Amino acid sequence: MSLKLSILDQSLVNKGVSAGEALQQTVEMAKLADHLGYTRFWVSEHHNMTAIAGSAPEILMVKLADATQHIRVGSGGIMLPNHSALKVAENFRMLEALFPGRIDLGIGRAPGGDRVTAYLLNPSNNFSEESYRQQLDYLQLFFSDTASTENGRILAIPQAATTPEQWMLSSSGGSSKIAAEYGMGLAVAKFINGDVQPEVVQEYQQHFKPSAQFPEPHAILSIIVLCAETPQKALEMRKVLDYRFIQMERGNFTSLSTYDEIRNYEFSDMELIRIRANASRVISGTPETVKPQLEKLASDFGVNEIVVTTMADYPERKRSFELLAEAFALNKRLVAAPH
Repeated sequence: MSLKLSILDQSLVNKGVSAGEALQQTVEMAKLADHLGYTRFWVSEHHNMTAIAGSAPEILMVKLADATQHIRVGSGGIMLPNHSALKVAENFRMLEALFPGRIDLGIGRAPGGDRVTAYLLNPSNNFSEESYRQQLDYLQLFFSDTASTENGRILAIPQAATTPEQWMLSSSGGSSKIAAEYGMGLAVAKFINGDVQPEVVQEYQQHFKPSAQFPEPHAILSIIVLCAETPQKALEMRKVLDYRFIQMERGNFTSLSTYDEIRNYEFSDMELIRIRANASRVISGTPETVKPQLEKLASDFGVNEIVVTTMADYPERKRSFELLAEAFALNKRLVAAPH
């Protein structure tokens, strides 16, 4: 089966770009992805980080779905402990009612920022697995219209004939087990945890309980991909990413340096150790070298879809997605697919 490609875009606020412009770039990227034949386009939830404009994926998704025609639009993800389960159900019921059959609800349990901000978003959040599971239980009740109290039924409005596909985001074994238990799709975030192993998918498949949405287990894998026309350009993009990783690990989420600014920067021995530790989160190179690496990764994990995220400046991000689409002939599949 041909490998499917999807995109996770984080609305990066690069140098010289406002947050509004970064969000508009995400909209343009979604249009491009739709045209190129990508399967889905997801946006993330981050808080208290000025370098990332994406804080409310459920709102941004309205604009993205309205601006596209075929591609599935989703959250990668909604950090469920930050929210009321009923409000999440209503937000995504609304999206599904407006754009039936095209909405993905990717769910995560990380705060998407620091714990103080997470507490302010939801003061009842105690960060426990028990509370997280209770929210997941409530979400299923709201989507199946079976929630009630002693005062009567509680409906997630608007009512819709279909529900969004639910995906559990996982960078370790714990969330994959929960995804299997609830009959959700599994999105493995190798771009966050480069050490995650194929056993995570295998365990999910072994313990999967069929659901109305997913009669069979369905796993996808996400990784950072930097694809360029020349090896030199790919190396430049990789150096910028390595530098950004170092800064983020130091808690600097306020600015994203460009290649021109760090061209002559020499990494320290300690920084080189961190770069090597992060290396498995990234695939970089030309289309000729990137494609076989992605195919091998998909084969190793037993998935038929890779979600690529590209932490680069807008022109480079755009070109990277174009080169990948061309390498995998995504547009030809789009033309052949029934609409």
